[in-house]
Amino acid sequence: QVQLVESGGGLVQPGGSLRLSCAASGSIFSIVYMGWYRQAPGKQRELVAFIPSSGSTNYVDSVKGRFTISRDFAKNTVYLQMNSLKPEDTAVYYCNVVVTLGPAAIQYNRWGQGTQVTVSS
Repeated sequence: QVQLVESGGGLVQPGGSLRLSCAASGSIFSIVYMGWYRQAPGKQRELVAFIPSSGSTNYVDSVKGRFTISRDFAKNTVYLQMNSLKPEDTAVYYCNVVVTLGPAAIQYNRWGQGTQVTVSS
């Protein structure tokens, strides 16, 4: 079993900052991928940023230069630092983690419960 616990959402004014966290726990053998998605009302869920096991970081164009994804390997935690927030960043943010539970390398995909980010004055 793998559990994901997200935290860090909230209400912030335009131009402000928030940091999201997503901690993975359970019988994890290795983490293949950690990413953040978001879903605004009436829109499809979209990929915001991800960090594979190589450690490289990847972003959707709309957040480049404003958001930073990072990972704490020891804590199995992924972070999303969001700066210069805009009203269009308002959405429910979900973390997504792909793990293996043993040396057989079978991958399991898990989603966090979602955390609301609202950018408004």
